[in-house]
Amino acid sequence: MNRPHVLLITTDHWPATLLGAAGHQLIQTPTLDELARQGTRFTNAYSECPICIPARRTLLTGMKPRSHGDRTFQTTLEMPSAPTLAQSFRDAGYQAYAVGKLHVYPQRNRIGFDDVLLAEEGRPHDGVIDDYDLYLGDEGFVGQQFEHGMSNNQYFTRTWHLPERCHVTNWTARSMSRMIRRRDPTRPGFWYLSFTHPHPPLVPLQHYWDIYQQVNPAMPECGEWAPPDWSLPGSECHPGKSHSDSRVPWLLNMVHNKWTIRTQTEYFAALRAVFALCTHIDHQIRFVLGTLREEGLLDETMILFTSDHGDMFGQHGLWGKRLFYEGAANVPMILVPPAGQSDDACGHVDSRLVGLQDVMPTLLEMCAIDVPDSCDGRSMTSSQERNVLYGECNEGATATRMIRRDQFKLIYYAAGNVFQLFDLDADPNETVDLSRSASHAEVLDDLKTHLREHLHGSDAEWLDDNDEWVGLSNDQPPLPTERGLFLQRGTHWPPPYYG
Repeated sequence: MNRPHVLLITTDHWPATLLGAAGHQLIQTPTLDELARQGTRFTNAYSECPICIPARRTLLTGMKPRSHGDRTFQTTLEMPSAPTLAQSFRDAGYQAYAVGKLHVYPQRNRIGFDDVLLAEEGRPHDGVIDDYDLYLGDEGFVGQQFEHGMSNNQYFTRTWHLPERCHVTNWTARSMSRMIRRRDPTRPGFWYLSFTHPHPPLVPLQHYWDIYQQVNPAMPECGEWAPPDWSLPGSECHPGKSHSDSRVPWLLNMVHNKWTIRTQTEYFAALRAVFALCTHIDHQIRFVLGTLREEGLLDETMILFTSDHGDMFGQHGLWGKRLFYEGAANVPMILVPPAGQSDDACGHVDSRLVGLQDVMPTLLEMCAIDVPDSCDGRSMTSSQERNVLYGECNEGATATRMIRRDQFKLIYYAAGNVFQLFDLDADPNETVDLSRSASHAEVLDDLKTHLREHLHGSDAEWLDDNDEWVGLSNDQPPLPTERGLFLQRGTHWPPPYYG
């Protein structure tokens, strides 16, 4: 059998629940739903460090954050000296091309790809005018990418301000389609299609915005462990005995106070925009798949769809990433083999524990390519399933950690020395904290033991000389006021200089 082509598709800020195939009642994702029917959807897939750069380093190296060296979003950290996914494919005779967001340093580091067309969300201060910005200039819209006025890290919204063909989602899909058509016909292809949305700015095309204007998204739930005043008006609250102001970790207070979506109107607008951006991506994936079909490649192509992390989108009064609740850490993962290679996988739902570290060994093994020793992950098709998955995000006062085993998830916050325990089978929305439940004491102790085994570096200060958990003080200084409107962009002509 000839070696298959491989199409790896990623997005940014896309939670696992935002799929029709996952049971979402409102969002329209017909393409991804069809891929799920043709392959396997993994329901317990996690971002081991739910921040853009560390997550992408894990995805593209098969290494855990501890191995690749970033759990804190280090913008000028070079890639580790280990084989990347792209280099591994090229070493095996593949051609390897990428379009979209890489988020590596330096920006023009191809990390093993033959070529990369970048869309880096407007980062000329890192020294590069990316290919999408160059395209806008060629179209007569020099420096106008951000004239919509929306922030790259907030949840206010308006529709896209330039012609439809100039939206970054269209450019990304169109550029990848051209890459595929320009392939070397004598070699198999590895293509990495990396969309930047639904990460803010929330600027959907008018057509997709209109689709959702008569839709009222379900109001987010607020767990009994969260302060009652964190819930949005109309949210489903779960008042319970487990809430205590003294047990709200500093990090969660900081995250809640950081975002300013406080009304039902603002929430509806933000979620409608997110849905619109997701459906737009879904339809543009169809365009790329259509290119593969017309080139006679689709049946010979393996497809994997995932995201670097999710987003809380108002659950428990929280927004954004950098947390280990399901909204932020549980990501979509759909694997579709070439036609006829594994018919028994069609429409399969797999509940094993997997992470982004498993993408590289999965794709390589399915193409009969040796997996580098540097990979920490394992193939998602292996008979050897993991029992425990560890996640780590940030250091110091903003540090949080996760242990997932069976149906239980342990979350730890260093500032405040707070543990939370959830039974995801009984409580998938994580509304009831079981960490003080006497009937779950044995489970809690077991997961704490696993957590100790994974600590490294500055984490050691969270344990005293008797190996007891002490954490850090919950009385941390407030973060400075965000005068920069969360990395708001301005005019990009002439390119801004950050000297």
